[in-house]
Amino acid sequence: MREFDPTFAHTVFFWLHNPERQEDRKTFETSLQKFLNSSKYAKTNFIGTPPQASRDVVDGSFTYSLMVTFESAEAQQKYQEEDVHNTFIEESSKLWSKVIVYDSQTI
Repeated sequence: MREFDPTFAHTVFFWLHNPERQEDRKTFETSLQKFLNSSKYAKTNFIGTPPQASRDVVDGSFTYSLMVTFESAEAQQKYQEEDVHNTFIEESSKLWSKVIVYDSQTI
């Protein structure tokens, strides 16, 4: 298991066109796992789905969330340029209707 690195966090939310289609979900999950398992720069990652919201401030409208940590902003930029990242986008972008990214550096 890789150790969590708090230096740089990359959080991505995906909304699939057809979140109820199990075939689309399987295709997306397989492509994302293949990408993350091949990345040279991602230190740790977490793939999630929204739980049953218990409070009004919780946004559960997304289909998948992804959190990835990096040892530096430079490593995150290299991750963005990796061939495996581009392959993931090519394989999966037709499945999503919306993506939002939040990047954070430690304080």
